[in-house]
Amino acid sequence: MYRLVILLTIRVVAKNQVKPEKIQEFMDLCEKLVEGSIKEEGCIEYGVYQELENSGILTMLEEWKDESSLDEHLNSSHFREIFPLLSECLEKDTEINVYRKKL
Repeated sequence: MYRLVILLTIRVVAKNQVKPEKIQEFMDLCEKLVEGSIKEEGCIEYGVYQELENSGILTMLEEWKDESSLDEHLNSSHFREIFPLLSECLEKDTEINVYRKKL
């Protein structure tokens, strides 16, 4: 008999509405953020996705092993350095949703 093992990971969806003239700057900062984040022990996935119909919508999709891994990320030096700079590129505050995998 096989037993299904499900990792109850944490998923973060951070939707950003970026000023048109700041898209390249935002992406350059995201590249640094992604490079640092994927090296973190609890990081399973970390990527930036651009909406097909609106190039100013850039969403970060992250997956973390558990909540403590996410907390460590939020307190990491690279996140604390880059996040305020990202905010300067936005038309409005980032819409952040955090989910726990159930199945």
